[in-house]
Amino acid sequence: MKKIVLTVSVAITMLSCNSVKNVDTSTIAQASTLLSSLSSNSTVQQITSLFNLLDTDNNDAISSSEAIGSVSENFDVLDTDNSSNLNLTELTGLLDLLK
Repeated sequence: MKKIVLTVSVAITMLSCNSVKNVDTSTIAQASTLLSSLSSNSTVQQITSLFNLLDTDNNDAISSSEAIGSVSENFDVLDTDNSSNLNLTELTGLLDLLK
């Protein structure tokens, strides 16, 4: 329950930020829902779907401004190459954090 409340809180906060005013809010909502449903049994396909939803500028990377929820909270841990962006392989590391 805490995870769902936190994810919804993050989504509401994101929606109120100027940096996401031009982002499709349904995409953020879908990403929040998917993120809140992830568990240690989640698949790479679910992570791939999350990656595609978060990569709002379609540059094949998730910046810290595109990250939400636990992705944002663990951004520095997931960013293993210290590029200040997450690629799909790095985002897949989220599965390890869920165990």
